[in-house]
Amino acid sequence: MKAIVYTKYGPPEVLQLKEVEKPIPKENEILVKVKATTVTVADIRARSLTVPLPVWLLARIALGFRQPKKDILGMELAGEVESVGKDAKRFKEGDQIFAASLVGFGAYAEYKCLPEDGPVSIKPNNLSFEEAAAIPIGARTALFHLRKANIQNGQKVLVYGALGSVGSYAVQIAKYLGAIVTGVCSTTNLEMVKSLGADKVIDYTTEDFSSKGETYDVIFEAVDKSSFAACMKSLKKDGTYINVTVPLPGVRMLWTKLTSSRKLILGQNSPETSEALDFLKELVEAGKLKVVIDRYYEFQEIVEAHRYVEKGHKKGNVVINVEHNNKS
Repeated sequence: MKAIVYTKYGPPEVLQLKEVEKPIPKENEILVKVKATTVTVADIRARSLTVPLPVWLLARIALGFRQPKKDILGMELAGEVESVGKDAKRFKEGDQIFAASLVGFGAYAEYKCLPEDGPVSIKPNNLSFEEAAAIPIGARTALFHLRKANIQNGQKVLVYGALGSVGSYAVQIAKYLGAIVTGVCSTTNLEMVKSLGADKVIDYTTEDFSSKGETYDVIFEAVDKSSFAACMKSLKKDGTYINVTVPLPGVRMLWTKLTSSRKLILGQNSPETSEALDFLKELVEAGKLKVVIDRYYEFQEIVEAHRYVEKGHKKGNVVINVEHNNKS
């Protein structure tokens, strides 16, 4: 089978299209014919090994010191079950699924084996494979952290980076949970964020949200581009600060935790189960959750796709068509 392989860290050009051995599912696994995958910020970081300094050593241990331990990137996918292991019972041949492959990576390939008890679910019936592939990381991340914040009906939530992969889902899920949502984004994205359900939008290129005097029950930092001090200025005294991009607290964050009643929720991976995807599937099929896709690329254009995402200006998700011209 064909796969995008990288054997050293570096720029997008380290990614190469190669022939590799097709995997065989273990007893509890399913073999998926991959139809679509995505390029996430996590893929960029794993490829280039550009990670926050506090987790640099942990990242090296997890990803590999001299060269990548996992030579095929791709952390979310949608496709069709081709075969199942002898003990697999949840899925059958022909099922259309979407899944996160964060633990083992490997979605940049024509086939991928997945444990059937992992984050795998039947694809929403009103989405294409390309759209479904753009849900398992961003939407699960937003859902997981918003649930931890215990959003209550009528609470005010600010989402900074409201049209990124995580942010676009955070706006919609917070709205679904009953929040009054303010989205912060650039001028060109204001109307799109409104269309996702935001009650208010702030253009960060012309306004500083922290200077408006408004306070929020929850501030959701989706891109780590606002300052912690600005967020604290606008967060209620018993409010919750979420930053999905920072796994460990800095000195100022630690001081805030020790000296205030504010709650800090920092970046964590979602549980490796199907529950969140099952729930998100229901939201999508009920018309409560939209997928924002910025660009589509073909499989052989993966280097160009990485270059684009690395610039840091994508809107929503960037999708890779693994199976050429497949839109079903």
